[in-house]
Amino acid sequence: MTAAIDVHGLTKRFGGGTVVDQASLRVDAGRICGFLGPNGSGKTTTLRMICGLLIPDAGGGTVLGLDLGHDRQAIKRQIGYMTQKFGLFGDLSIRENLDFVARVYSLDRRRARVDAALEQLGLATRADQLAGKLSGGWKQRLALAACILHEPRILLLDEPTAGVDPQARREFWDQIHDLAKQDMTVLVSTHYMDEAERCHEIAYIAYGRMLARGTTEEVIAASGLYALTGEGPGADRLAREIEGLPGVSLAAPFGTRLHVCGPDPDALRRAVAPWDGRVHWKASTPTLEDVFIDLMQNATDNSVVVN
Repeated sequence: MTAAIDVHGLTKRFGGGTVVDQASLRVDAGRICGFLGPNGSGKTTTLRMICGLLIPDAGGGTVLGLDLGHDRQAIKRQIGYMTQKFGLFGDLSIRENLDFVARVYSLDRRRARVDAALEQLGLATRADQLAGKLSGGWKQRLALAACILHEPRILLLDEPTAGVDPQARREFWDQIHDLAKQDMTVLVSTHYMDEAERCHEIAYIAYGRMLARGTTEEVIAASGLYALTGEGPGADRLAREIEGLPGVSLAAPFGTRLHVCGPDPDALRRAVAPWDGRVHWKASTPTLEDVFIDLMQNATDNSVVVN
């Protein structure tokens, strides 16, 4: 497949601290890649380097076949970037907001493009409603409509569903998959594990370094983690006692059950053995959350400035 995004060794420093450290990422055309990592991990900085808003201190690559170092303006014209805070005018209607964006891009057929975006994102019946009166979910739709108005080939979405209710999030992801069917490439940062699982593939970054890459199944398999689920009286109350024992990376209650995880199945079994009389343990599948917590526990914070 043709790579829409193919960058390598991207590095960015601010004030002596390394925010992104030799990050490499390839996303093929028409794919949805989930970009995950804790706050301050370098996700937004990486997105801004990919779309040409920031110049890397080191590294490079191509976006849509264009050189990241020399063709930044051409790259910008073919990318839709949805930031964490939607840049909407609250005292303008939905249609007026989209018409303003069309004028900024000097687009032809403005009326037709705006009408098409309104229909595609289900905004046509609310076209005259003020943006400032919209709920979070509808503001999200408007922001996405503004991003695709100039018909970009790549969408960069920076935590677009933060603070949005579950139904609006589901509808948003249905729209993202519809766009991907039209051969649009999507790189979306998120903290939600259920959203990550809706992506074709995922990339995990912590302290500016890429720690995992692949499909959900590939990332879980590559982690080398094993999991057990315990059921029985008070099983969910054992998390603090079990977490930190030799062989246990994490222990977390889920309802009345306890989920434990570690890198060695035999050591994991030995760790929970003292509770065998009251808790029934059975093998289970590690989750993405297990993998990411484990990665964080073993990651080194290289962003600290050393004097």
